[in-house]
Amino acid sequence: QVQLVESGGGLVQPGESLRLSCAASGSSLIILRMGWYRQAPGRQREFVAHFASNGSTNYADSVKGRFTISSHNAKNTVVLQMSSLKPEDTAVYYCTMDSFGNPTYWGQGTQVTVSS
Repeated sequence: QVQLVESGGGLVQPGESLRLSCAASGSSLIILRMGWYRQAPGRQREFVAHFASNGSTNYADSVKGRFTISSHNAKNTVVLQMSSLKPEDTAVYYCTMDSFGNPTYWGQGTQVTVSS
């Protein structure tokens, strides 16, 4: 059974940093890409960033230059380093994983709140 375990959400002030982690578990996974989406209250879920198995990355325009996505340790872990956070970054952040032959998996989400 595939499971995505997220950690690192919380409450920070504008301009501060936060780090989100996601670890995927499951047998016989060939991971193609891992990433993050977010959903703010009253808004649709939106893409944030992803990290592909070939090392390439992609970011939403709204987070470019502030967020960095990387894969740490084993390739089944992805980290989102968020800097210069803004109130508009407040949302539930969801980890996603695309693996060969499987549908996209989603984590349960972790709350990030940026407020003074």
